[in-house]
Amino acid sequence: MNNSSLLTEFLLLGFSGPWKLQLMQASIFILLYLTALMGNCLIITITSLDTHLHTPMYFFLSNLSMFDLCLISAVVPKTVVISLTNNNSISLFECVAQVFLVAFSAAAELFLLTVMSIDRYAAICHPLHYDIIMNRGTCVRMTVMSWFSSGFVSLLHTVGIFSLSYCGLNEIQQFFCDIPQLLAVSCSEHATTEIVLIFINAVLDLCCFIFILISYIYIFSTIRKIPSMQGQSKAYSTCLPHLAVVALFLSTAFISYLKPILGSVSFTDHILSAFYILLPPSLNPIIYSLRNKAMMTGLNKLINRKLLKKDNILVFLQEQRHSPPNICLSKELI
Repeated sequence: MNNSSLLTEFLLLGFSGPWKLQLMQASIFILLYLTALMGNCLIITITSLDTHLHTPMYFFLSNLSMFDLCLISAVVPKTVVISLTNNNSISLFECVAQVFLVAFSAAAELFLLTVMSIDRYAAICHPLHYDIIMNRGTCVRMTVMSWFSSGFVSLLHTVGIFSLSYCGLNEIQQFFCDIPQLLAVSCSEHATTEIVLIFINAVLDLCCFIFILISYIYIFSTIRKIPSMQGQSKAYSTCLPHLAVVALFLSTAFISYLKPILGSVSFTDHILSAFYILLPPSLNPIIYSLRNKAMMTGLNKLINRKLLKKDNILVFLQEQRHSPPNICLSKELI
């Protein structure tokens, strides 16, 4: 990474423009960030405290919420600060951190979505053997593998992109430090390795998507055999949102990563990048919580527990206020 030492900062020009436009963009980003923050923190809290939700599905969901928080937190706070202060600079250290965290979170989210499709396949297609297939050890191993695999992939990308030379070209046509945009401003003659790494990563992502599609083909064929319409609708309501999130996440990520390499970048590409950074972390809590009866039951339990605890504290304070003085203390004073 010695060649990058020529630069100490980059300029992010993704959403530069009139003050009113930047203020509107910052407001939208803040709203979506707060939605994602509250929703994902709520999922992690509910799945941790409610023992009825200590199942593989909600274990994976809580990990997905962690990756969502990491993905959106790596980009949005800095983007909002840039829009409000009209200072487009980002330090080299912040840029390195953004590249690593975005690549790590995106890869981990895709791996975990693939694991979640395996969980849905086992639950619907092999319900009698579900507890054996998705036992605690298997769930932990698959989750740990998602963490370490994504960390390894993101480390390769980070080291590869910041090993290139930039020769003073530091204007990035994006609202965060994106790998394709950094590759576009590089003047290094050895960028082929990173380009090959991006295409290999794209092929792996495509393989994950194909695997998820095959899983859902088997799932939907099994759902059609369910005699009860209520059972079918319940299974569809669980699986279709998951498939929609995967399709949205992968389609926008593919376009955002491959187009800067294959052609020029437009304002539409910035919007698509915002889609895969902002929408999945904001939509996942809505899809997996508000439409899930078990999660809503856990939320009601959490709220009732907090209200009961508050009432108990108020009753205790009232009793202490009207209780007689401590007898032992009175004797000591006498």
